[in-house]
Amino acid sequence: MLREDLKTEFDSLLPAPSGDGGATRRGALKAALGVGYAAAALPVMSQTAIRTSSEGLTTGEISYEVNGFKVPAFRAQPAGRTGLPVVLVIHEVFGVHEYIADTARRFARAGYLAIAPELFARQGDPGQYGELARLLSEVVAKVPDAQVLADLDGALKWAGANGGDAGRAAVTGFCWGGRITWLYAAHAPVKAGVAWYGRLVGQANDLTPKNPVDIAAGLKAPVLGLYGAADTGIPLDTIDKMKAALAAGTPAAKASQFVVYPEAPHGFHADFRPSYRQADADDGWARALAWFKANGAA
Repeated sequence: MLREDLKTEFDSLLPAPSGDGGATRRGALKAALGVGYAAAALPVMSQTAIRTSSEGLTTGEISYEVNGFKVPAFRAQPAGRTGLPVVLVIHEVFGVHEYIADTARRFARAGYLAIAPELFARQGDPGQYGELARLLSEVVAKVPDAQVLADLDGALKWAGANGGDAGRAAVTGFCWGGRITWLYAAHAPVKAGVAWYGRLVGQANDLTPKNPVDIAAGLKAPVLGLYGAADTGIPLDTIDKMKAALAAGTPAAKASQFVVYPEAPHGFHADFRPSYRQADADDGWARALAWFKANGAA
């Protein structure tokens, strides 16, 4: 059985009955290198999927060790440059696939060392799942928040030792990664976060003991939340609860902001899905870069 909060997130990911069903069942990091998408149950909208050139960039798979485990990750950065601001890119429930890799390349084109760790690597390969319900129950639901935060710490440490300036670091994430973005902004000394439609409330358990609303008052970095009013999995009243918790918190919490796009559904930045809304995605991207710059992560 899926926990109710994960089921809600699952329901919001179900695609509209349109699009190209040509997704492939290949490993997540292979997909990140440009050979396919994870989660074959989703249609891939090839006509809207963005392809960012790697020319002038250093890109590809790397790994770093955390508690004896080699965490795979995709990185992208301007070639031949050091002292770069860092952005941690946190994937959706589908793991690190081409959309996440392309997002990292976009950040690299904006001057960042972008690193996208495969945060489910210990529990399974999302690219091997053709059913979202099984992916959520057999992999995602078994991933402890503590493990995720430690793996992100490791990514930030790797970036700082490989051309990045860890003192100018930011974090951003999508869907499942949006929730983690809020948690990481309360956990680590990053300068800023941008959370794209991440769940704010949910059921607590041993693996996920707290949700963003529970840690909002203790944020160490201000977060920009980018959400859609038509997102059936994230009710607007949960955003109101989050705003109230932030208003009672640290200076970083009080500085956090939300932008809610009136007609945007869940996943409006995901250019490979029917949920993509280009105007809102483009606006959110511009706001994200400006947010990082305004808060010292550029």
